Amino acid sequence: MPEPLISVREVTAAYNGDPVLTDVDLDIFPNDFIGVIGPNGGGKTTLSKILFGILKPQKGKVSFPSGRPNIGYLPQVSRLDHSFPITVLDVVLSGLSSKGTWWRSLTSGHKKKALNLITENGLEGLANRPVGTLSGGQLQRALLARAIINDPQVLVLDEPNTFVDRNFEGELYQLLGKLNETMAIFLISHDIGTISSIVKTIACVNGTLHYHPSNVLTDEVLKVYNCPIDLIAHGPVPHRVLKKHT
Repeated sequence: MPEPLISVREVTAAYNGDPVLTDVDLDIFPNDFIGVIGPNGGGKTTLSKILFGILKPQKGKVSFPSGRPNIGYLPQVSRLDHSFPITVLDVVLSGLSSKGTWWRSLTSGHKKKALNLITENGLEGLANRPVGTLSGGQLQRALLARAIINDPQVLVLDEPNTFVDRNFEGELYQLLGKLNETMAIFLISHDIGTISSIVKTIACVNGTLHYHPSNVLTDEVLKVYNCPIDLIAHGPVPHRVLKKHT
């Protein structure tokens, strides 16, 4: 088995002294595709920030056995300032900053790569559009292009289908499947019914982390892991399966 790209051991994280995550263990290997589920406030976004280095754990260790990998990060759109005066092209190019490339050292090759990603993500003709004029779905597309321009080994996505239009949602999951051929993916989502068809394993985060080495979850498993998630049944009429009324 190859060495993990990221290894998390006994990590505890807190805000203002209040624990959000406790004793979390997780390994992310090359070409992993981990779907992360759990309730609001359970610590999913906190864990993604720890992986990306935005937040330092209160206790425990995050290590990189094969050397620190490039990590692409797609945050929740709702957490961003849409009024910031920057164009779509600038947003995508800013993803190169982690390699030490900044505006003065940008080359025509960098800009060509950014423009190609803008087109591939359905934003052709919008490179010079201010991000404040984009729809939520368009902004999410721009941020995805930003997250992958650095050719990351690990791509972390926090609720990527939030504010995404239905047309791009299907394209997004297809694109993630293609990207998974060259990078590991850590996908946070409430849409377990959809992501279970594309992820390889599932982690339930609810104050701590329970790892399930499969993309198949049963109601019994969710009970054991204390995951208050409704299961979704796919069929001619999509519907949510609820517990028996008492």
